[in-house]
Amino acid sequence: MQNIQRSIYLKRIEPYIRKNLIKVIVGQRRVGKSFFLKQISNLFIKNYPEIPIIYINKEDLEFDSLQNYSDLVTYAESKRQNENLHAIFIDEIQDIEEFEKALRHLQTKQNWDIYCTGSNAHLLSGELATYLSGRYIEIQMYSLSYNEFLNFHKLENTTQNFNNYIKFGGLPYLVHLELDESIVYDYLKNIFRSILFKDIIGRHSIRNVAFIERLCLYIADNIGQIVSAKKITDYLKSQRISFSNNIVLDYLSFLQNAFLIFVLKRNDLKGKRILEIGEKIYFHDLGLRNAFNGYKHNDVSLMLENIILLHLLIHNYDVTIGKLGDKEIDFVCDKNNKRIYIQVTLSLADENVRVREIGNLLLITDNFRKIVVTADELTIDEKQGVEIWNIRKFLSSFFKE
Repeated sequence: MQNIQRSIYLKRIEPYIRKNLIKVIVGQRRVGKSFFLKQISNLFIKNYPEIPIIYINKEDLEFDSLQNYSDLVTYAESKRQNENLHAIFIDEIQDIEEFEKALRHLQTKQNWDIYCTGSNAHLLSGELATYLSGRYIEIQMYSLSYNEFLNFHKLENTTQNFNNYIKFGGLPYLVHLELDESIVYDYLKNIFRSILFKDIIGRHSIRNVAFIERLCLYIADNIGQIVSAKKITDYLKSQRISFSNNIVLDYLSFLQNAFLIFVLKRNDLKGKRILEIGEKIYFHDLGLRNAFNGYKHNDVSLMLENIILLHLLIHNYDVTIGKLGDKEIDFVCDKNNKRIYIQVTLSLADENVRVREIGNLLLITDNFRKIVVTADELTIDEKQGVEIWNIRKFLSSFFKE
């Protein structure tokens, strides 16, 4: 694993190396942020040996004394060798109180090249946007794409290996484990609980642990379904758990900020506006979802949507759910003033499914690409101007990584 590069992210960060911008790498715990930070520091050692490096890992007890912004500034300045450019790498920076003040101080000196990682979207984006508007670049990391999964595990693109990707997800550490349910899910359950207790329950001082666990179970059972705070509240009431809509919304935001779930809004394609109700929820990593909720073969069709969404986000698309009257488009994908419409279905063998999935796309009158992605192994390439893609082919070759 030491020699495997996350080339998607390296290409994204390379234009900003040695520039006076703070590079912020965000994402769920264990998606490889620390490893990526090490790769960047190794790149400095190789290509810029004249630039001194300072490396801080807040998960290492060696740096436990760095509790607030003042401690961080004092430590960084104490390690300076001269007034020339230094590179500083700070892993899990959100564990340093008011870290944004330290970053602002160091950035204004213009002799620091700053890189940091974090596992909380609100703390990083919110605080940095307030204190450092226009002075930082954010790069979000995700668990492994399908191509990365095959590359990391040295696997061929086969149906069996794709099924393992659905079942176990893409956390990079799995390369060290046998891809066996009892082994992998024990590891993933511990990661899930670590995120839940450290990044959500502990950070937000949540007392009712059973409630947030039940909320996670509800989301896991309803990935890709239109949900609302009221719908969740009504369900929980049926389970004799009573909380207000506002509390449910708060807890959903906690799960989202910890990069455990995505919340996708609906896009009214006729009215050309983003709707405030009727969102869909997906998981950042299906392996964590399956370890927590149990892998069920009947859920595969919904998990295919989740995988396609992850693939689109990895490749930097803005994604919404399309609403066209009473019809729905699974994903509306925007990037660089171009758009792709995507429907995802397990199979097109049934005539009614073909009519629905292709027909919904044909209702869209613009000239942007329209695609149906299916698990069918043998498919036609196109029907009535709509592209038909096998999901393994789509994941492995639609975007060049």
